[in-house]
Amino acid sequence: MSDAFPVTVFHNPACGTSRNVLAMVEAAGYRPEVVDYLQAGWTADQLRDLFAEAGLTPREALRGKEAAGIDPGLLDASTPDDAILAAMLAHPVLVNRPLVRTPRGAAMCRPSEKVFDLLDRRPDRFVKEDGEVVDLR
Repeated sequence: MSDAFPVTVFHNPACGTSRNVLAMVEAAGYRPEVVDYLQAGWTADQLRDLFAEAGLTPREALRGKEAAGIDPGLLDASTPDDAILAAMLAHPVLVNRPLVRTPRGAAMCRPSEKVFDLLDRRPDRFVKEDGEVVDLR
């Protein structure tokens, strides 16, 4: 395994999609940097950079299910991106997951198979934690 192709997974261990993405990256032979963003939190610059690299707005990266429970007003179309970003800084769980960054770019990896677009190699096959077989040949 080499660090010549760095992979960073912004991970929520309670999320099945995030766990699958991390397992897919490891199955492809990488040792990713894993950032548990619920523990580490975010900085405004970090989120702006990740969103720009992934081609996302804060609204597109907002996890609606959590937003509805924390501040339903965030879901209103008139809520500005700066207000959404501020809420994400205060409540890291509001950022949808998982976000992955590699030399190929950054992306919100939903569905989890999207992570393979960011890697320079992949396993021949992968079985998700729910038993779904992902054929990657």
